[in-house]
Amino acid sequence: MPADMTEPPVTAFMLVKTTPEWLALTVQQRVDAFTTQVLPAIEARTTGVRSRFYDTEFYSARVTDVWVWEAEDHHAYQLLIDALRETPFWDRYFEIVDLLVGTENGYARSYGLEPVATITT
Repeated sequence: MPADMTEPPVTAFMLVKTTPEWLALTVQQRVDAFTTQVLPAIEARTTGVRSRFYDTEFYSARVTDVWVWEAEDHHAYQLLIDALRETPFWDRYFEIVDLLVGTENGYARSYGLEPVATITT
């Protein structure tokens, strides 16, 4: 692959819904579960992954949270999903409602264009 055609990062929007089991935990138990069950699994399986978490239960009954995962490449993303599936977060503490996976400005890369984006000040 030419130097200017490096593989773009992969962004996954994971739409999830909390389960009664997760909601029965205290806040501290939830933090402990994430730091002792999820983070070590991810760190053991992959590198180059970043996460952000958004609460949506105020606006949606179907999806309570959106987890945004950014991975260096498709392989890192696949390893991330493999790691998550082996933790209680996958279909025990959270129901995975949908996965929306893409690359930022993919159209621009495909057509050799500058990305179009809005910037307000």
